[in-house]
Amino acid sequence: MILLLLLVLGAVLGLFSLPYQALSSLGLVLQHDLWLSSYSISPVAVALVFVSSLALVLLGWGPLQGARGGGLTPVIALQENVSGQQASLLQQLSLQTQLKRLPLMVFTHLGGLTVGIESPSASLGASMLLAIRRRWPQFAPLAALPLPMLCAIGGGAGLGAAFRSPLLGVTYAIEELGRSSGRSLVLPVLLLSGSGAGISILLGPESSSQAAVVGALPLGLWPYALLVCGLCTLLGSLFVRLLVPLARITQAALQRHRSVTAVLIATGLSGIAIASGGWSLNDGSLSLLPILHGEVGGESSTLPWRFLSSLLSIASGAPGGLMHDTMTLGALVGAPPTGWLTLDGASQAQLGAIGSVSLFAAACGTPLFCAMFVFTLQGDPAMLPALLLCSAVAASLAVPLRGASWNERQALHHAA
Repeated sequence: MILLLLLVLGAVLGLFSLPYQALSSLGLVLQHDLWLSSYSISPVAVALVFVSSLALVLLGWGPLQGARGGGLTPVIALQENVSGQQASLLQQLSLQTQLKRLPLMVFTHLGGLTVGIESPSASLGASMLLAIRRRWPQFAPLAALPLPMLCAIGGGAGLGAAFRSPLLGVTYAIEELGRSSGRSLVLPVLLLSGSGAGISILLGPESSSQAAVVGALPLGLWPYALLVCGLCTLLGSLFVRLLVPLARITQAALQRHRSVTAVLIATGLSGIAIASGGWSLNDGSLSLLPILHGEVGGESSTLPWRFLSSLLSIASGAPGGLMHDTMTLGALVGAPPTGWLTLDGASQAQLGAIGSVSLFAAACGTPLFCAMFVFTLQGDPAMLPALLLCSAVAASLAVPLRGASWNERQALHHAA
């Protein structure tokens, strides 16, 4: 009976995640149709980025300030069992906060800010389980669970449902959200995210990602792969090192002169979009997925623009995290279409995947989850050993360079 109830809950979670997926798909469609399908830059496209970015910042630092960001920080902070902070953290995980986040997500994806739906989806999962437990405190599958564990299960299930991968949800729940709970998370997250992923596949937007057959990384390509891994480790660490002070400076500026700073941010994001020809927009899927499949995913010259756009989007409080951002940056480093090496499509896909997983793991510090995410997007089991190895190496080497991850820093700030 309990297993059946968890499956039903997962299906409900899958339904709730559909608007997030639709908004993400809308942003990618606008990016492709208004920016990448034309040889000239449309004034309408520029105006959409500017107005949407401006509205997002003004609302996120004004009437909807409690809903900015990805929403996962309270879940992570709860795992520390900070005395006296639990009530405040739980309030940030209310369904009311999730509803407030929805209009911010609309402007985020209309304006093409460089974040994905990973963190909001995980936050939604945690909020749903909390709401059910508040409303029906004797509900059998959830009643006996400690609150931190409940939130970790919901967060993993929300992410797994949104990306149609129960295994991805489990690795994220164990490695990032509920490190102290261990294997007790596995079964409930699998059940919830499994049924949620089923609903997403049936009713959600059609997935543009199909498994690529790229083969195992050949011996002759390993020296280049290790070079890419090392470079992406440095860039991933630098990304976090720059993001922390930029977020602090942005927050101070918005608290003093919100309107002026909002206009400057919107102008900056619009200018970056123009300079990159639109490749700096959204979560990077239009670059990442083609590269992982051995196809062209934008010019390598777009890398610095995406780097800047990602930093500014996250520092401005856009409702999302840095998962897709860092994967895309790494893919551009690993397999630039212009090429510093003569490569066939399979080799480009292999090095792109190595770069993607390395920069992602260096920035986030969750090697198993990072490897599984890139594997989920590429889909060739032959690449999994190389992805796991490079992810572990990058995550280990990045610790003294990066310090605490972005999520860890945010959680410590909430607990202070």
